[in-house]
Amino acid sequence: MTDHERYMSLALALAEEAAAAGEVPVGCVIVRAGQVVGRGRNRREEKQSALSHAETEAIAMANRALGSWRLEDCALYVTLEPCPMCAGAILNARIPRVFYGARDPAMGACGGVLNLYMEDFPGTPALVGGILAEPCRQVLSDFFRRLRRGAPEAGR
Repeated sequence: MTDHERYMSLALALAEEAAAAGEVPVGCVIVRAGQVVGRGRNRREEKQSALSHAETEAIAMANRALGSWRLEDCALYVTLEPCPMCAGAILNARIPRVFYGARDPAMGACGGVLNLYMEDFPGTPALVGGILAEPCRQVLSDFFRRLRRGAPEAGR
């Protein structure tokens, strides 16, 4: 297993935790010098906040852990391609490397719908998709299949 796969596996465990809590299963970790400094999972239902995405939760934790809003020497791993809000948060946090699992054809801002990082922003991150893509897609598919069937643990 590569380091990228190891970090994405940590994010995937957070996605599974989100699914168990009735949240859309997306997980994220932020890594600096081989250490995880931020973790997050979707908590929109729990917090009743549109802003509580996995990436924003992980960025906030990394900011606290490092005592800085600048995450210039970090890498972000997320199970689903970032949405426009999260892609913007990544830009604003100055994160230079983004790795994601599954593409998001509905809300993806890193190629799924558009690629925000192709625009003329300063310091756009390097982007790599498809890390453990199949397990990342599968946790989402399983969650939405249970939701459509009306399973109470798969959403509210």
